[in-house]
Amino acid sequence: MGVTGNATGRLNGRQAEAEAQGLKVNVAILGAGRIAIHMAETLTKMAADERYRDLITPYAVAARDADRAAAFAAQHGFPVSYGSYEELLADPNVDLVYIATPHSLHAEQGIACLEAGKNILVEKSFTANAAQARSLLDAADRTGLLCTEAIWTRYMPSRALIDDVVASGRIGEVRAINANLCYPVTGKPRMTDPALAGGALLDVGVYPLNFIDMVMGGDGSVPVERIATSMMPYETGVDAQNSATLYYAGGAGGVMATAVSSMLCASDRDGVIWGTDGYVVCRNINNVEAIDVYGPDHALRERIDVPAQLTGYEYEVAAAANAILDGRGECAEMPHADTLRIMELMDALRDRWGLRYPFE
Repeated sequence: MGVTGNATGRLNGRQAEAEAQGLKVNVAILGAGRIAIHMAETLTKMAADERYRDLITPYAVAARDADRAAAFAAQHGFPVSYGSYEELLADPNVDLVYIATPHSLHAEQGIACLEAGKNILVEKSFTANAAQARSLLDAADRTGLLCTEAIWTRYMPSRALIDDVVASGRIGEVRAINANLCYPVTGKPRMTDPALAGGALLDVGVYPLNFIDMVMGGDGSVPVERIATSMMPYETGVDAQNSATLYYAGGAGGVMATAVSSMLCASDRDGVIWGTDGYVVCRNINNVEAIDVYGPDHALRERIDVPAQLTGYEYEVAAAANAILDGRGECAEMPHADTLRIMELMDALRDRWGLRYPFE
């Protein structure tokens, strides 16, 4: 196992030894679905990019079907494939496992990875509920290994750009936030299956909630005092569409933030931050493409372009690899406390809707 220290500039003894031996972090993917394909494409591009090629190696994929895993590995140039998750966890050459399975499986599989000595990058939603999240984070604490949530917007450069605009005072004091993300995805069976923690909230709704949380500081320092929320159920009982208004304490009247998500329709996907002296429009909160700053007269003051990227997933992978390099159990971009806070918020919304999954 090994990682170079080029991205952090800090080497401890273990890191220096790894670099001297020319070792890299071997990344494996657990699952072979759509999101796994995106990650495989990312890892392949990272391995060919001078910024990342000394940091990670695309190594293995595991699926529940050996032929499917082998075909996936061949397509993406991974040298190793496994027809079971257990085989992957038994491989001593696996350093970091990206968990790309449905939400309902993340806790069980994440704990198994940690107990097998594997660091993990867990696709959002981190788990199906906060109780599962606590169990997984407890396992991370117990093993001392890296466990971090792969919600890519927390790691992207756009986050710092948005933070800078808000902190600069260019729009005055923030008073309201609006964020939405909607995709017509009911054709995907897992999205409508209660047993797999389906519904709009955990799959797409997590992004508006994280956008709002990041604008509010991203660390829970400003508490939510009150929540107003509603949802429209799908025929299977999961949430098809939902809306939540969060009332934050502090300042002259606090901040009111509204999050909307749906799996029935398409939306503009904008995140808008309204201030006393203007507002910011972030185009596509799921992968911010541009940041427009307007004055109170609605005239465009500034357009901030987001840096070009490989796929957008490279930032979370690099952050995870460098956390392993530094011997850390969490990533600064998405600490355990932040993951748990978002999970608790989504639990609170579902509680108000009366929505429980069959396994709860």
